[in-house]
Amino acid sequence: MKPSSTATLKTAALVSVGAFLFTFGMVPLYYIACEKVFGIKLEQGPAGEARVAGLVVDENRMVTVEFDATVNSKLPWEFKPTQLSMQVRPGQVYEMNYIARNVGDQAIVGNAAPSVAPSTASTFFNKTECFCFTEQLLAAGEERLMPVRFIVDPALPANVQTLTLSYTFYNNDVATARLAGGAHAGAAARTAP
Repeated sequence: MKPSSTATLKTAALVSVGAFLFTFGMVPLYYIACEKVFGIKLEQGPAGEARVAGLVVDENRMVTVEFDATVNSKLPWEFKPTQLSMQVRPGQVYEMNYIARNVGDQAIVGNAAPSVAPSTASTFFNKTECFCFTEQLLAAGEERLMPVRFIVDPALPANVQTLTLSYTFYNNDVATARLAGGAHAGAAARTAP
């Protein structure tokens, strides 16, 4: 190898390692920025029973919760809420359904990313059960109701009268590839003598 080729290779390797470390380091910074700076709650699972068990229903207040749904362009699904909004009392548990349908010609695994607006009120919106906590597998042509159970914390600031719960479904490429690989392996096993 020529000395200039070696130097170029070393530089490329260092840039690659640096880019990997930078990207890897962005994940915790993203969580810190969302939760501490912007007040956006990035939950990893359902609200704990202890957290919602102590909430008392505010009989004197109604809040409007709007529902929104989108699908990433790489995912051949249809996805929508069964209703566009509902009136809720803070402190009371409610259930709402979304409908997802795989319009593609193969089974696909999707994941839903939730968000609540306004972002400053997201910490007061608690999901106790949600399809967004797990991967969702839909066979080709399959349609399914996807429920979400939630409770609005009575401590929601009085100036917030409307919350919007939005979901965006993404194709889980890794899980879908794993599924396809398993299907190919199963087909090969069935055709083997």
